[in-house]
Amino acid sequence: MTLTLTPGGVAWVDGEWKALDEASISILDLGFTRSDVTYDVVHVWDGAFFRLGHHLDRFLRSTGILNMDIGMSREGLADLLAECVRRTGLRRAYVAMVCTRGRPPAGSRDLRLCHNKLIAYAVPFVWIGGEKAQATGLSAIIPPFRRIPPESVDPTVKNYHWLDLERGQLEAYERGADTAILLGTDGNVTEGPGFNVFAVFGDRVVTPDRGVLEGITRGTVIDLCRERGIPLEVGPLPEARFREADEIFVTSTAGGLMPIVRLDDRILFNGVPGPVTARMRDLYWQRHADAADLTPVDYGQAEAAE
Repeated sequence: MTLTLTPGGVAWVDGEWKALDEASISILDLGFTRSDVTYDVVHVWDGAFFRLGHHLDRFLRSTGILNMDIGMSREGLADLLAECVRRTGLRRAYVAMVCTRGRPPAGSRDLRLCHNKLIAYAVPFVWIGGEKAQATGLSAIIPPFRRIPPESVDPTVKNYHWLDLERGQLEAYERGADTAILLGTDGNVTEGPGFNVFAVFGDRVVTPDRGVLEGITRGTVIDLCRERGIPLEVGPLPEARFREADEIFVTSTAGGLMPIVRLDDRILFNGVPGPVTARMRDLYWQRHADAADLTPVDYGQAEAAE
């Protein structure tokens, strides 16, 4: 029997498959009322998950830290995500796993009594800034306010505490830029809305070590630098030094590597992606042909959707 595909996206909620616009959670779910939720996103490229195991490990670490139970094994979760993709037929997809705290019994606020809720969904591949930005680059600002400190909210647990990031994004729009890069309370570079940050000084690649999500794409770039003998520094990146970078790029599951060609009023590398950025981007996409990092999706009788 051939599966009826939903190439626009599909979600699994409460054990049922639903079209995206029909998927919902209770307005009393603490994931909604308190941002008490963790999530992860993995992409499918040319019919295979890229570094799926890394994403599963990070998600399960996050649910463990938050004392959440997804109600299935790691293998069961992997199968669920693959089924999300199979039901869309998409060969290039953005696939999310989400665990909310759920809601406590009526009249109670005891978090221990909540029934945690697992949600999974797949949609067409997402590009931060649009696919065109891979070639033309993005503009960014450094807003005057600071990122939520890691002592308050652990950024290594992927979360929905985005109000500082959203505020930065809105400030970027107001100042005619594409996105924002936030500093920490210590004045060092942290991250932006959904991405990690890298600076290039000569041939040396530098990325912050604190106050950031340990992104899977970030980790891939770090691996590539170490494998290829590219000078790499993972450590504090003060604002003044960052503003003197020869090149800047950002990394995300949504789009891979994106060049930053303007920071506030400063044009970097004549307004085009620099050579180190271009090389790292090429190496990143070449890595998608490495079988060790791929988990092919079994589409069965589902037909491809472009």
